[in-house]
Amino acid sequence: MTVSRIVLAACITALGITACGKGTTPPSPTADSAAPTQPGLGLAAPTPQVDGLPQLAMTPDNVHIDYRVWGKGEPAVVLVHGWACDSDYWHAQIDALKAKYTVVAVNLAGHGGSERNRTDWSMGNYGEDVATVVRQLHNHQVVLVGHSMGADVALEASRRIGDRVIGIIAVDSLKSIGLPPMPPREIERVLAPFRANFIEATRNYVTNKLFEKGANPVLVQKVAYDMSLEPADVGVPSLQSLLAMDFTKLLPEIHIPVLAINSDLGATDAARIRKSLPGFEVDVLEHTGHFLMMEVPQRFNPLLLKDIDALVQRSTATRPDQAPPARSGSATS
Repeated sequence: MTVSRIVLAACITALGITACGKGTTPPSPTADSAAPTQPGLGLAAPTPQVDGLPQLAMTPDNVHIDYRVWGKGEPAVVLVHGWACDSDYWHAQIDALKAKYTVVAVNLAGHGGSERNRTDWSMGNYGEDVATVVRQLHNHQVVLVGHSMGADVALEASRRIGDRVIGIIAVDSLKSIGLPPMPPREIERVLAPFRANFIEATRNYVTNKLFEKGANPVLVQKVAYDMSLEPADVGVPSLQSLLAMDFTKLLPEIHIPVLAINSDLGATDAARIRKSLPGFEVDVLEHTGHFLMMEVPQRFNPLLLKDIDALVQRSTATRPDQAPPARSGSATS
């Protein structure tokens, strides 16, 4: 298969190696007006919170979505895993984020503790999974952080959530923006080994394409084994949907800043991406692989915090009426 294209369009650039799910999905709503709201706020009524306690949200197509919440404060930072993974892939970021923000880790349908009673594994349906969770939050502002496929999902989610989203941070993703969509024949060629033997194809791909030489062999083996256990009837159609992603139809609806923290395992052509996403900015972590948030959290986390702060500052400058209320006992600038 064409390595550069898969790395761009699939796991390493947009694929977002994480987990998948299943279920029949009617057309997803494109705004969060259907959610129960607090009078005057348009937000879901807050519920008592215990850090890290599993919580459930029901999507419009009757799929239970599992998520966990830590910390307090604005904005809510919603972490979205990639293809064939789950929310545990963000473990090394939770403590760094919860000290300042509300942190939400979502398991997309068919991943982690979320249900699989779905058959349409489109990026739009995954986006609705995230939007459904966000409707349960009382936060005024939201930052979506998506790893690999999770960034594509975050784009879909943002247009369903509305103005509460102040920005998106992609993690080793969106590298294929500005390239022509992958032709159907090429998609089928890429999918063929996964259809034939999903476990073997996934383990080979993760091991040989998603880590740099010299990577921690224990981590490589863990990720390859974990991802290969994704049910093929979820993994294959999710990958097909991801590879068929046509950004030209989606990006005109994105009017918020999009930032990225990418590995150098596959080039990021920022100039090309900015033609479709004006204002796009990227930090590249050298000598890292596709799972950089797991490989080098000590280098990754400061960049993530920097980007979140930048998005908050931009939002305050451009939309002062939507600035989050100051927390009790904290100084305001």
